[in-house]
Amino acid sequence: MLSIPGVILRPLSFFQDPRGQLTELFRIDDLPEGVNPAMGYLSVTKPGIERGPHEHIGQTDVFVFLDGHYRLFLWENRPGLPEMRKEIDLGSNNPTMVIVPPGVVHAYKNMGDADAYVLNFPDKLYAGVGKKEPVDEIRHESDPESKFKI
Repeated sequence: MLSIPGVILRPLSFFQDPRGQLTELFRIDDLPEGVNPAMGYLSVTKPGIERGPHEHIGQTDVFVFLDGHYRLFLWENRPGLPEMRKEIDLGSNNPTMVIVPPGVVHAYKNMGDADAYVLNFPDKLYAGVGKKEPVDEIRHESDPESKFKI
């Protein structure tokens, strides 16, 4: 069971008819109060490649894992909360929307043998309006002393 406060996993539903398929990625009534996506992007990750770990000071990520085989890693890193690490496999066999709040270190790795796709709808603009502000990321992957290892 996932028990990191504020992290939400919601299985995705697929609706099929003779024309094809529709999947709701998220709805405003699925999101916690105050989480209002500001942008969206698609990330393609090659087989065996990991992204992260990193965390945000004020940004909440709304990830959608639809295809491929990903392993998501989460570490509780907020002051006053007990340290914990969680791993979950997501993608084609477990399509899921995941909300990761600020202060939760996160990473994912493509465990499959083909390129895989992740959608993200963060509630802050990358580098702010006009890309003129500092980026809200603490990158742990480039720190050899980091305790956050995949």
